[in-house]
Amino acid sequence: MFDEIIDRGNTHALKLERYKNYKDAIPAWVADMDFKSPQCVIDALKKRIEHGVFGYTAVNDGLIKAAINFIKKEHNWDTSKEWFAFTSGVVASMNIVCGMLKENESVITTTPIYPYFLSAPANMKREVTAVRMREIEGRWSVDFDEFEKSIKPNCRLLLLCNPYNPAGTVFTKEELLRFGEIALKYDLLICSDEIHADLVLDKNVKHIPIASLSKQIRERTITLMAPSKTFNIAGLQSSFAIMSNEKLKASFEKSMGHINGGVNLLALTATQAAYEGGAVWLKEVKEYLRENLKLVQEFVQNNPRLKFLKLEATYLAWIDCRELNTDAWKLFLKGGVILNDGKSFGEGGDGFVRLNFAMPKSILKEVLSRMEKAARNVL
Repeated sequence: MFDEIIDRGNTHALKLERYKNYKDAIPAWVADMDFKSPQCVIDALKKRIEHGVFGYTAVNDGLIKAAINFIKKEHNWDTSKEWFAFTSGVVASMNIVCGMLKENESVITTTPIYPYFLSAPANMKREVTAVRMREIEGRWSVDFDEFEKSIKPNCRLLLLCNPYNPAGTVFTKEELLRFGEIALKYDLLICSDEIHADLVLDKNVKHIPIASLSKQIRERTITLMAPSKTFNIAGLQSSFAIMSNEKLKASFEKSMGHINGGVNLLALTATQAAYEGGAVWLKEVKEYLRENLKLVQEFVQNNPRLKFLKLEATYLAWIDCRELNTDAWKLFLKGGVILNDGKSFGEGGDGFVRLNFAMPKSILKEVLSRMEKAARNVL
């Protein structure tokens, strides 16, 4: 099923449109998959479209129940109907959260990181402090002593990315408890982007929602989740925030009123269908992604000037190209592959590229072949 090559031309796919002048280059950058979504999602959308009326649509109890059941099954976290606020995307949600802060309050996060972690505070005119991720025992993690020392007196919000984009780290219980302890000590809100939570590829690792660790942590946490990456429906713009604290949720919804105009009715339809019927598809796509990850790992192993630390989740490979001593993004673009330039992920990203390997194996092999030729041509 996932070996099928689907022509995304003439669909206005961002993956193609952004670099449409590079007609012969293979796009392997923005984080969506080149696979069809689950059939249950396609069928549900067809049925809804046949109705023919596309007016304003409310979130229904069946949808929330489906999300609650999915989260319980996947992450062993008990949530409640009253905790959910649906939004048009995790990026919008991060802007909503930053808008909850007072003008003199600031944000702390880590870097290199998904660029919107840095732009969302800036959009709301809130200062952001970014602490560099470190290589610790073969994976990307946080120097918590450095992190704590970086907290400014006016800091009010910790923006957390778990699983981590772009490094693929799934923070352990111990690491999450350290984040929680810091938040409690300095009275920080936690906004945890867990959009990649369902895409853990390392079978020895388990995603833990930070809000599930204790009531104290949960009451100061806004958890952002979505079916978009999981079931490849990012273009439908569906996500939700989970908050057990009534006052926190009220503040979020007040801020949301200035930013978010509601959720697309087809997004709601797809979300419910995916959570109710997409389990088998999800299991199969993760197995396929694990096989693709092995191809990426073999490619890096065969190119000693490249480095790739342990990836535990996501279909996004964060490849260290600094030993090539050249602009790696331009090098691979010239070689016929479009990647994400590490520079866009903030401090510490220079010299890295991010490769999206959620594509048919035949295409991925061609991508890696082109990258290998390009890398070997560097003196």
